[in-house]
Amino acid sequence: MILERLFTSNNLKSKQSFKYDKNSEKASRSIVKAISWRIVGTLDTIVISWFITGEIALALSIGLVEVVTKMILYFFHERIWNLITWGKQ
Repeated sequence: MILERLFTSNNLKSKQSFKYDKNSEKASRSIVKAISWRIVGTLDTIVISWFITGEIALALSIGLVEVVTKMILYFFHERIWNLITWGKQ
């Protein structure tokens, strides 16, 4: 199953190749990248929402919902792309 492959590896060869493969990222790195990118993206969403609605409370609400959903989506997007060998050396 794809979720199992995202988080674990069932064979030793796969574990070793992940450990030494400089093109792969650990899950913790993907999480930190997701958080830093979401800070930038959420500030952008809040500013645009405030500009469009004229209401800071509504803009903050939109930003709060957006930050949670986008971080989850980004994490899984990164983990799936780590499984794809296209473009790696």
